[in-house]
Amino acid sequence: MNKQMNETILKAAKGEKTDHVPVWYMRQAGRSQPEYRALKEKYSLFEITHQPELCAYVTRLPVEQYNVDAAILYKDIMTPLPAIGIDVEIKSGVGPVISNPIRSLADVEKLGEIHPEEDVPYVLETIKILTTEQLSVPLIGFAGAPFTLASYMIEGGPSKNYNKTKGFMYSEPKAWFVLMDKLAEVTITYVKAQINAGAKAIQIFDSWVGALNAADYRTFIKPVMERIFTELKQEGVPLIMFGVGASHLALEWHDLPLDVVGLDWRLSVKEARKMGLTKTLQGNLDPAVLLAPWEVIEERAKEILDQGLEQPGFIFNLGHGVFPQVKPETLKRLTAFIHDYSANK
Repeated sequence: MNKQMNETILKAAKGEKTDHVPVWYMRQAGRSQPEYRALKEKYSLFEITHQPELCAYVTRLPVEQYNVDAAILYKDIMTPLPAIGIDVEIKSGVGPVISNPIRSLADVEKLGEIHPEEDVPYVLETIKILTTEQLSVPLIGFAGAPFTLASYMIEGGPSKNYNKTKGFMYSEPKAWFVLMDKLAEVTITYVKAQINAGAKAIQIFDSWVGALNAADYRTFIKPVMERIFTELKQEGVPLIMFGVGASHLALEWHDLPLDVVGLDWRLSVKEARKMGLTKTLQGNLDPAVLLAPWEVIEERAKEILDQGLEQPGFIFNLGHGVFPQVKPETLKRLTAFIHDYSANK
């Protein structure tokens, strides 16, 4: 690596003072970029992620275009599931569809283990290419959390209400906890392999866990998250937690042995601090604001930055991922604004 590494995001994750507020965007690589759309005319998501050079290109493109302070590995949270015996297909316009959904304890017990070097070598190779040859910012690796993975495995695909998942959790608690343990094992093994390959931070996406209330979270989910983060903590890289519509779980997450609590747009940084969250916070511009006129975007970003700058330990991000209609130049301009505004405060 001949480039000087920009470690601003790693310092902010540890709560250290930084020269500017670091920024990256969930789904910064992908459908909002014309170069990516051109690639998708030739290759499926599956084909892109299985070609390390191509996947590395997609991952680093937004870093070069927007000047963000981190890259996020381009892949899908479903990536480790085929290795354990789940038949998953990413269907265009639908999302992940699973042909052998989990219905019983027997189904759970059939699930295998993941051996990353054999099962997902292309993921590790992509990380190595990026971290040894191409990036001057840290690479964030990621994994789906057990509840979110289980929701796809039980529903058979995306869901609006997670009724089957919650029904399984309530009516088959024994099977549920066996499933959580198996998925914890997958997550820990998979994430450790990403870190060993060169990932400098990890985000765990529990995208859909906001469907549970806090009491159920404490009973059915928190023990497994405690285990995952306790094991990963030993790896010495910053650990970030994120989910959508989960503001009521922010304090539960804050209790876990992680470094950064990701907020969606429903809970402001100021409100989170008032609730007692002292760890580094990440967030949380509503991605829909990116379709507004620049004056509106700037005003909203300034508001978030002013709250984030009240104490060290803040990373700017969106409250969910970039969507296809967002213009790349908007993200480039927003990144420059975040850097300039926070450096001069």
